[in-house]
Parts: sequence; C-alpha cells; structure tokens
Amino acid sequence: MADTEQSADRALIERTIAAIGGPDHESSAAVARALDGKMKPLHSLGRLEGLAARVASIRGTTTPRVDSPVVLVCAADHGIARAGVSAYPQEVTGQMLAAFAGGRAAVAILAHQADAQLVVADLGVVDPPQLHPTHAYAPVLDRRVRAGTDNSAEGWAMTRAEAEQAVAVGIRLAEDLIEDGADLIALGEMGIGSTTTASILTSAILDRDPARVVGAGTGLEGEALAHKVETVDAVLARHEDVEDPWDVLAAMGGLEIAALAGVALACAAHRVPALLDGFISTAGALVAWRLCPAAADAMIAAHRSTEPGHSMQLEEMGLTPLLDLQMRLGEASGAALAIPLIRSSLALLQDMGDLADLSSGSAGADGGGASADGG
Repeated sequence: MADTEQSADRALIERTIAAIGGPDHESSAAVARALDGKMKPLHSLGRLEGLAARVASIRGTTTPRVDSPVVLVCAADHGIARAGVSAYPQEVTGQMLAAFAGGRAAVAILAHQADAQLVVADLGVVDPPQLHPTHAYAPVLDRRVRAGTDNSAEGWAMTRAEAEQAVAVGIRLAEDLIEDGADLIALGEMGIGSTTTASILTSAILDRDPARVVGAGTGLEGEALAHKVETVDAVLARHEDVEDPWDVLAAMGGLEIAALAGVALACAAHRVPALLDGFISTAGALVAWRLCPAAADAMIAAHRSTEPGHSMQLEEMGLTPLLDLQMRLGEASGAALAIPLIRSSLALLQDMGDLADLSSGSAGADGGGASADGG
C-alpha cells in the first residue's frame, strides 16, 4: 500500500473515532416517558420499551424510525483454516458468496423476510466466485485488501497497514450505505476459520482462557474440538507480547472482522444502530469497542449465539441480546431476525394510543388495552 493511501486510512479512522459521542439520554428518557403514557399498564411491554428508547438514544431523536435497514455481510478467508480447525474446506467461503448473491443462503431469505437490503463485501476471499452482476440477488462488492490472511499460528495474520486498511474499508462501506439512506446496519460475516479467529481475538482482548471461549463453530466435537482449543492456545502463546489493539488485530485477526470493526465505528459516528449478529460479528464489534469504548453505545445485540465466547463479549460491552434461539450460523442470520422486532418496538412508540385517550373517549369503539395479563 502506498504511504498516501495508508495515511488516508489512518486519518479516516481517527476522524471517525473522534466523531463518536455518547448516547442521547434526553431522547431516551423522553421516549421512556411517552411509552409510560401509552394505552397499557406501566412497563407491560417489557424489553420492547427499552429497545425503542435505546434506538432513540442512538439516533438522537424522540421519533426514531427504521425504514431502510441493510444487512451487510463481510467475507474473507483465514490462514488459520490451514491448521485444520474447521469441518469445511476453505473453498466453501467462495461458494457461500455465490449463494448469497443468488439469494439461496439463510441470510438472503431472512433479510428478504425482514424487508432489508442485503449487501455482501469481499474483503479477501481466496477463491471468489465469478458472478454475473445483472443476475445477482445481492451485490458482492470487491473490497479486497489481500487474498486471505496468513496463518496466525506461524506468524502475523497481516500487517498493521493491512489491518488499518480493512477497518477503513468497513468505515467507507458503512458511510456509503448511510449516505444512501440506511438507518440501521446489521453486521454479518462469512469465512472458513472465522470462529477460530474470533476465539483468538476474544481470548486476547478479554484475557480469557481459550478452553472457556472456544465452541463448536462449524460443528466440531471430541478430538477435533480439542485440537481447535490447542490451536488457539498456540496462537496466543506465539503472540503473548502483543498488547496494542491494532497489533492484536493485525497479528491474530481477520480481514472481515477488521472491516466489521470499521462498520461499527462508522455507525457510532453517524448515530446509526449497529445490529450485531453472533460470535464473529461481535468480535469485530469488540475490536471497535477496544479502539473506542463509546462505540458500544450504538450497538444492539440481536441474539445470543451458542458459542460460549459470545456471552463473554456481550457481557464485557454491557449488551443484552434480544433473542436466544440456540443459533450459531453467522451470516447475520440472527440479526436479520431481530430487525422486525426493532421495527415493532418503534411502531408501538409511534402509533399506539395514549392512556389519556381512554378517558376522552377517543380510543375507538372497542375501548382500550389497559388490562394486564389476566385482567
């Protein structure tokens, strides 16, 4: 990478982080008060009420909306996959890109159900598919930094400049989507070996025992799962002196995870909710949080993955997932499922009648909805 490009990437990252402020507590409190006055017993809508207030705090308005959600899937390959840590060969990454583009993957179906735009970005797939753009269900954007990372068990996964470039790519991706009208971005990923990389980063950033962080990923068990834990241990031991967050990302991270960190930073800077999927996308969010803790104020956790490290990530960032469906697919599948839930919380805020309307007789012929469960 040319020095001028590297300088531009660093300047973009620094500018984005500098633009990140805290939550809008006034808007959040106003929304909470408005929901208290709705046609229902106090707090009877449970976490839906807090969800609407959180979106208001992120957007900085008492009338938040989610009209144009985007599901963004970042894809790349991992050199650590060559250590035999996945049940699938690396070629599957490129094959799944074709499935995303063709509308046949789970996230494509779920994004369609949620009335959300699906966008896929190739950050470094080793064997990308040849796609005909006019026949694609979802665009696959070429944002390649390099053809996959190196094996972090043998050396650094990438250079620091490449890590910064990938984060900057994520920022630009998010900013382009936001400029086009995106008012929520769901973070998803694809890449064979990605759960191992996410486990390494989570263990390193949170200083946790890999045996507690590592999960089944693509379905590993028994000796295969034990080998995965040993591999994570070996990577951490090799890079035990690496502490700076940028160096941690470069030595042990992944290109798509770095890009998702950039997306999370850009969402926070532009006051757009970053809807996190599972363990791998939250690893990207964890990197963003490590670079700028205030970035977590713009995040919403869609669901809880069965990967054990996911709960650790969410707890550290103070996030409570909306759903727990025993999922671990990735791709932003859980995030896509949560989009209608967020929209429902905002519809209640916008369209539900007030308790005061009942006494004035303006609630309609059917009366009100102020009775709690059981009367």
